[in-house]
Amino acid sequence: METANLLENNKRSLLTTQDISRLTGVEVTRTLENNIRRLIEKNILISLEKGKYMVADSDVSDFEIANFLYSPSYISFETALNYHGILSQFPFEITSATSKKSKKKEILGKTYRYIKINKRLYMGYYKVGNCLIAYPEKALFDYLYMVALKKKSEEYLNEMDFSNIKKRGVEEYLPLLSSKSKKEIILLISKYL
Repeated sequence: METANLLENNKRSLLTTQDISRLTGVEVTRTLENNIRRLIEKNILISLEKGKYMVADSDVSDFEIANFLYSPSYISFETALNYHGILSQFPFEITSATSKKSKKKEILGKTYRYIKINKRLYMGYYKVGNCLIAYPEKALFDYLYMVALKKKSEEYLNEMDFSNIKKRGVEEYLPLLSSKSKKEIILLISKYL
């Protein structure tokens, strides 16, 4: 199947239906769906969810999948804090910040959670490979923001190693908040940092 060769030689491992249509030149919806179904049956593609696929045997990280499944988003909260060595306990879920509606997805036996943050706070991340991840101070700020909103507990804060966190880096996001949540976060910063 020529389509299989096109996909396997493709440099991208995560594809939408539209990507597959562009790669293969197949625009007829029914034909495209049939081709995709055959590629899944032949273990060339893995369906992640409707309209989103992964090339089988590709080396794709959970973080890349998290960014791909729901956009815009970046890895943050407990997941980024663990990645940066601040939280030693590995979280059960891969958590991301998004400016869209909060969502939870169960894909390939893993849980991906997307937590809505204020659009003004959608910043403070960088690219690692093919995914976006919060800087350590921003991941902590995002976490403190959720604690201030009573959407996360302080429990993990007692287990974190803040020795490599720059307090000023956490505080730089404070001007973006309303006074009530800002006050809460200032209290948390003074308690833990």
